[in-house]
Amino acid sequence: MPGVPPLQGLQAISLSTQAWLARRLGRKAWLERAERPMWALSDMQPVTAAWWRERRRVPGRFFYLAIGDSTAQGIGASSPGRSYVGQITDRIEARIGEPVHVTNLGVSGATSFLCARDQLPRTVNPLKKHPDLVTLAIGANDIAAWDPVAFHRNLSRILDGLPKRTIVGEIPSFHLPWREGAVREANLILHAVAEPRGHEIAPVYRATRERGIKGILTEFAEDAFHPNDRGYEVWADAFWPLVEPRVERWMRRH
Repeated sequence: MPGVPPLQGLQAISLSTQAWLARRLGRKAWLERAERPMWALSDMQPVTAAWWRERRRVPGRFFYLAIGDSTAQGIGASSPGRSYVGQITDRIEARIGEPVHVTNLGVSGATSFLCARDQLPRTVNPLKKHPDLVTLAIGANDIAAWDPVAFHRNLSRILDGLPKRTIVGEIPSFHLPWREGAVREANLILHAVAEPRGHEIAPVYRATRERGIKGILTEFAEDAFHPNDRGYEVWADAFWPLVEPRVERWMRRH
């Protein structure tokens, strides 16, 4: 996997800090300049969505259903297949020795409200096929306008509609002090909502937080928000200990 120059990581964090200060100070021109890399990545959204629609045509006995936001699509990665969903898929295929059928309903920019409104109804038909694996990662886009009551309500609605033992990814650490309080609160809510419903939690927050300065410098895309290939590998590593036993059980049955 190609390395990421530390200078790029520093530039990304610098732009993120500038954007935060510009919002606080009401400096529109400054904000627009700082957010240019983010808008450049947003141009990837139609490409990633089309890539996953095409990938859905690949048949396979193992069925993986993914729900979430731009991290499921792979915004910030070198290709959509390097998202955490894509990297998990690659690992499953390597283990079972055959293609995996993937339906990725993730939508860039999705909040918990939009996921409940738009994606949850689209899971009805895929869930009738009894997927072997369901993953969800949502909530990162809720942090900017953080509302814990709304997040609890939306997440409850989503998880009530998904099968037990859905693997739910925590909201990652962005390594930004002014965001960490909301992220920690969101993850407390996530655990409180998911665990009593019989779902499992992938420790994405801990995995990203522990990366420290190395993660800051080398594991974010140029917008300092989305992971790059290396960052998505950290996510996949957090999911994999929960995914692997599902794969092993599937192999014993088949």
